[in-house]
Amino acid sequence: MIRDTSAQDRPMTQPATAPARRHWKFIAIAAGVLLLGGWVAPGMLRTLGSGASFSLERLRVAEVKRGNLVRDISAQGRVVAAVSPTLYAQAAGTVTLAVQAGDKVEKGQIIAEVVSPELTNRLAQEQASLQSLELETERASITNRKQQLATQKAVDQAQIDRQTAAREVERTEKAFTLGALPKLDVMRATDALQKAEVTLAHANKDAQLERESLDFELKSKRLTRDRQRLLVADLQRQVDELKLRAPVSGQIGQLLVQQKANVAANAPLMTVIDLTALEVEVPVSETFARDLAIGMPAEIVNGADRYVGELSAVSPEVVNGQVNARVRFTDKKPDGLRQNQRLSTRILIDEHPNVLMVERGPFVDSGAGRVAYVVRDGMAERLAIEVGATSLNAVELVSGVKEGDRLIISGTDDFKGAERVALSR
Repeated sequence: MIRDTSAQDRPMTQPATAPARRHWKFIAIAAGVLLLGGWVAPGMLRTLGSGASFSLERLRVAEVKRGNLVRDISAQGRVVAAVSPTLYAQAAGTVTLAVQAGDKVEKGQIIAEVVSPELTNRLAQEQASLQSLELETERASITNRKQQLATQKAVDQAQIDRQTAAREVERTEKAFTLGALPKLDVMRATDALQKAEVTLAHANKDAQLERESLDFELKSKRLTRDRQRLLVADLQRQVDELKLRAPVSGQIGQLLVQQKANVAANAPLMTVIDLTALEVEVPVSETFARDLAIGMPAEIVNGADRYVGELSAVSPEVVNGQVNARVRFTDKKPDGLRQNQRLSTRILIDEHPNVLMVERGPFVDSGAGRVAYVVRDGMAERLAIEVGATSLNAVELVSGVKEGDRLIISGTDDFKGAERVALSR
């Protein structure tokens, strides 16, 4: 037979106090349910009244304060040279560099030379042509003087012949008066005088025309010579410019060719940086571009030092949603600046004193600057606002709120325009 546990069983008697303990247990459970209901009921009522509930920990809340709103733009800029000319080869040839990148140079110092046999030979040929024209001009001048002397000789001869004829007329008239000569001789002498006068007049006119003709020819040769002089002067200038001189005092920036390289005409050779005129180029978002104006104050930070500057230029072109602005040092600039060095720059647009403002957040875009949610008694209530000036960190609130209000500054698109939204922790 299988043994069971009957030998181990024994009867138990129920204590007399069991019903009383069960009664108090039910009372305690009922009291807990009432307390829990009292604590949860308000939240449930708010949730039912609002139609939606969001965790407050997922939202950013900021307090409305009164203070001075400074509109500014902060960005990392890079140091650029306001004056950084690039030198070019004036003619094709072989370049000889006299400096290296980073060398300091003085204005007018020879820093490179381009050897151009073609240009040098052309200059020599044109100089020889100029010398030939100079000789031709001198020869024409001598010929001019000889021709003028010859014409003047003819005029003088005609003048003498006229004087001789006049004396002959005077002699024959006296002889005719005394009866020594007939009237016919007087008439012949008078005709000879008239002929001499006509010859003198024509000699004077011929001399004048000859002088004008010779002067014209000499002037033409001189103009040809002067034109050749200008051509030689221009070629000489081009040959002189083959020796490249530093246009400013500064530093060699970048060598664009190798030593003894063959370059084409107008090929870039190197850049020279004027270290006394450095600026900071700052990329600015196109949303702030319309607020920028030349002369706005700026602050440039180099490590622990701060320097005063002003906005000197704004690019008229938008590239990748940004415009390039340039800030110049107005007081002094830090020592040892280098091209493309990064510096923190802050441009001050304007200042609004004693205004209501709140930390800037996505709520401005979510509500288009006209709607915000204020936190009150665990609820987010929708209210109409008016936004004024904005900066990178704060937004001016013109109306709709008061100092001390707590606004939700994070995005409120999930609220879907609800008038009241319950907030849970």
